Amino acid sequence: MLLTYVDESYTDRWFAMAGLLVDGPAAVALSDELERVAAAAAAAYQLDAKVELHGHEIFHAGGDWAGVPVRARVGVFDDVIEAVAAQDVKVIARAMDVVGQRARYPHPDPPHTVVLQHLLERVDECAIEHGDYALVIADEVDGQAKHRTDLSVYREVGTNGYRRRKLTRIVDTLHFAPSHASRLVQAADVITFLYRRVFTHEEADERSRKAKVSMWKRLQPRVHHELCWFPSSGDRGQSQLWARDFR
Repeated sequence: MLLTYVDESYTDRWFAMAGLLVDGPAAVALSDELERVAAAAAAAYQLDAKVELHGHEIFHAGGDWAGVPVRARVGVFDDVIEAVAAQDVKVIARAMDVVGQRARYPHPDPPHTVVLQHLLERVDECAIEHGDYALVIADEVDGQAKHRTDLSVYREVGTNGYRRRKLTRIVDTLHFAPSHASRLVQAADVITFLYRRVFTHEEADERSRKAKVSMWKRLQPRVHHELCWFPSSGDRGQSQLWARDFR
């Protein structure tokens, strides 16, 4: 069984989502290592032992991470990525140009709905490739009942779009868990934040650019699939802005 931990990261212009696929042994090993990362940071900077490894807060010194020096926060972020990269896991990352979607469709579907469908399609395909099944555990969001209903439709009728297909390898329903209760949801959060930051944000500081790209390149061998959908071409979309920092 592939346990698939999902989280999202977005702005008003981009929506990104990633799934972290792990089997049982990798789930236990990665959870233990992330506990060690959190415990070390807590001891060094007088944080709560159960401090959440939340990508946005670590990066921007928010929440419990306020007051922690920037170099230390970069180190913690790096430790999380290193912990993920060291395990036999798979990452599936999807994104969408929200500006292009609004330009193309008068009444666009919510970005979360669209990108989650794209992600679930790839999770299903990954499970088929490996002769396995997937159970999806996502960070808590609004509209959970709608997302569960959508999965049922994808199973019974099929997904929307040119890749229309029935999902046959995602078992049960979509499960939602509070991120503070799951180190693996937190790992998905950090991965998703890094993915969006690397590919959609141009850093003013060259050291910041190099640091984020270095982390993504370390994670890249574990990336099973990555793709951004650009609904509109040319000036109506943002394809020319994608991955400008990735060099």
